[in-house]
Amino acid sequence: MKIELVTDESFAPYGKIITGYDVSPLVNALENETPLTGGVEYVPSEPALEKLSIAAEIQDNIYGGMPVQLGWCNGHNTKLNCLEYHRDSEINLGTSDFILLLAKQHEIIDGVLDTSKVRAFLCPKNTLLEVYATTLHYAPCSAKNGAGFKVMVVLPKGTNTDKPAITIKNAEDKTLWARNKWLLAHKDANEAKQGAYVGLVGENIDVAEII
Repeated sequence: MKIELVTDESFAPYGKIITGYDVSPLVNALENETPLTGGVEYVPSEPALEKLSIAAEIQDNIYGGMPVQLGWCNGHNTKLNCLEYHRDSEINLGTSDFILLLAKQHEIIDGVLDTSKVRAFLCPKNTLLEVYATTLHYAPCSAKNGAGFKVMVVLPKGTNTDKPAITIKNAEDKTLWARNKWLLAHKDANEAKQGAYVGLVGENIDVAEII
């Protein structure tokens, strides 16, 4: 595996860089008002981010007025573990460089994705990034061994909160792990031990060897 850049043409099927915004208030809030944990911590909705005027711009301009939540995913991580997708794009922004491990939804065959399909993309700090709805992703990875990350996560309001009670209608329903969150876990991931659908086969990728 090699580390590609989100500025490379190869990233185009997975997402795009969003320009035209002064992201410094978001970066400052992430840096100063959210914690850096030893593992990985995710908070769907962060008042320190949502009170900023740019939050309304993201909601109205990028999401066309649909209600959104601004949260964060912070910590230290180098492993794939799982891949997830939503029905909507996700917006990310890091206070430092970070790596995303990505695949495409159409690469899921009969409920299974081979991790050989996964690609690693480095996102530079202070870059507003859209990850398309059809792009499989999960927790960011550190860009340097021992380094942590603080990454904003913008999604439609309610995403990643309590899973709705559903009657299973098809194979995809088995992967619903939370609200607006469909998840494929690797057998070695903690999520698999917690009952998540095991849909990743192959190596549980660890970027520690290439960063």
